[in-house]
Amino acid sequence: MSAVVTKGLIKNYGSLTVLPGLDLEIAAGELFALLGPNGSGKTTLFRILTTLISPDGGSALVGGSDVVRESASVRAKIGVVFQSPSLDKKLTARENLQYGGALYGMHGAPLRQRISELASSLRLEEKLDALVETLSGGQQRRVEIAKCLLTRPEILLLDEPSTGLDPSARMDLWALIGNLRSSHGMTVVFTSHLMDESARAERVGIMSSGNLVSVDSPDNLLATAGPEILRVVTTDVPGVVEFLRSKCGLDPHSLEGEVRTSATEAHSVAAQLSAAMPAAVTSTTISKPTLEDVFLFKTGKRLNE
Repeated sequence: MSAVVTKGLIKNYGSLTVLPGLDLEIAAGELFALLGPNGSGKTTLFRILTTLISPDGGSALVGGSDVVRESASVRAKIGVVFQSPSLDKKLTARENLQYGGALYGMHGAPLRQRISELASSLRLEEKLDALVETLSGGQQRRVEIAKCLLTRPEILLLDEPSTGLDPSARMDLWALIGNLRSSHGMTVVFTSHLMDESARAERVGIMSSGNLVSVDSPDNLLATAGPEILRVVTTDVPGVVEFLRSKCGLDPHSLEGEVRTSATEAHSVAAQLSAAMPAAVTSTTISKPTLEDVFLFKTGKRLNE
């Protein structure tokens, strides 16, 4: 069974086409990452999946319900944590959860019981009656997640979930998400522009200019980049590109002040290049490929562009 299915999904903002015809399928129970820079279409896709905006063409099903014709059914199946905070900082964590539950028609003892359960599982018991503005970023994020879990959603949608969190809070967040998936079998779909975060997913969809460039497991995506990556910082990018292409038979990618390529024998290539162009090569670095390299090789752009 599929948790999310889009077919030929189109969204325009005036003359700007943000999604030109997106096809995507995410299995129920999957941890799925959408990796791409700002402007790649990730947030627009999320806004469609959460019924906040309607597509201009194509279709999208969430939990088997159409986001346009069955929007109420979609909303009943999802929990959403947006990139921008949605908590009222002048209220306590408990009051935020009470108001969140009331919007879904929850009240009385069932709502109090649900808040208590979530506070226990999210380690918020001692913070329920604290003003949100006094909580750390990680604690506020846990309150956000608690709010979207009040209705026991089938599908959890997280838009840049670790925005504003320090490394320790990020680790806590992902431990929490792992616990939620193992205990509830929940589908989790998240957007990110961070490589290490996306590598946690079972599958990663790489987005660029509204297109899904590639979808696969992190390991399979890394394998497409080759065994080693040679990075060359240089004062002569065109010259290094030409040398690697014509003399070494490689397919280099040029960046501002840098050339990057996949190579089976990267140390040998680096030695040849340094010997042939000593004045132009500032430094060479050899490493295992990352998802940033995969993104570059598949789109020709840096992930942070």
